[in-house]
Amino acid sequence: MIKIGDKIPAMKLMTATPDGPREADTADLFGPGKTVLFAVPGAFTPTCSAKHLPGFVEHYDALKAKGVDRVICMAVNDAFVMGAWAKAQNTGDIIMLADGSGTFTKALGLELDLVARGLGTRSQRFALVTQDGVVTHLAVEEPGGFDVSRAEAVLEAL
Repeated sequence: MIKIGDKIPAMKLMTATPDGPREADTADLFGPGKTVLFAVPGAFTPTCSAKHLPGFVEHYDALKAKGVDRVICMAVNDAFVMGAWAKAQNTGDIIMLADGSGTFTKALGLELDLVARGLGTRSQRFALVTQDGVVTHLAVEEPGGFDVSRAEAVLEAL
């Protein structure tokens, strides 16, 4: 699993934009500057839609005021699903990162096996902060938990 002091893995992913999916490089997404990444098991799922993403939407300005350059929401979903979720949740300037095949999640060592629930391999619920592409804070939820990765907890960590 990725840890504090590690560099974010280099790879290309897709982001959801108002103009459709767009390729993005992790070098651009995570540096230079300070980035908050929070990951959810799936777009449109109950806790993710009712609490996790809305918390970051609500506290976006407070995160920016703490020196955060980018806020990224990631799920193991495709860019079309992430785009629809962004529209449904009115996410503003939050970057919606689609890890459709879970390659980035696996590179971070933060995958979650939900095959038995019919969801395949997903991301654990977590939040991390990077400075110039290096992890400075990492908070991974216990299974079923929603405490350390919520927006308020990230604000406290900053």
